[in-house]
Amino acid sequence: MTAYAHLPYRPGVGVILANAEGLIFAGQRTDRDQDAWQMPQGGIDAGEDPREAALRELWEETGVDPALVRIEAETSGWVAYDLPDEIVPNIWKGRFRGQRQKWYLMRFLGRDDQVNIATKHPEFARWKWATPAELRAAIVPFKRPLYEAVFAELEQHI
Repeated sequence: MTAYAHLPYRPGVGVILANAEGLIFAGQRTDRDQDAWQMPQGGIDAGEDPREAALRELWEETGVDPALVRIEAETSGWVAYDLPDEIVPNIWKGRFRGQRQKWYLMRFLGRDDQVNIATKHPEFARWKWATPAELRAAIVPFKRPLYEAVFAELEQHI
């Protein structure tokens, strides 16, 4: 049991951005002291629809215009992850225990040169196309169960 189990989850979204070959966008995080890779994800703003939030997060983190994607599937429900106790006080002002996310599978219809991680507030140092197995292995351990659940539900559509 975590010391922060009494805190709520932050509402969020995640994006599996798959290319025509069935590979997935993976970004190497800039704010970690280890080689952490992940898919685009983030919070839902007040009054924002989760689907709109997913498209906004995709744009903010990858520079991919919403016109360059087609939403093909989404998780049937919400999937949560808990932050490790030592991280909770340092993220989101210590108000949340983790995130509860809705995930969307989006097909990338553009070209690689239309991905631009040099955004206004960069979250990724570099990016690559990866297989689901490669992503599962590269994600920070506390998010691995979430990735397993998301891929279990959506991987068939990739």
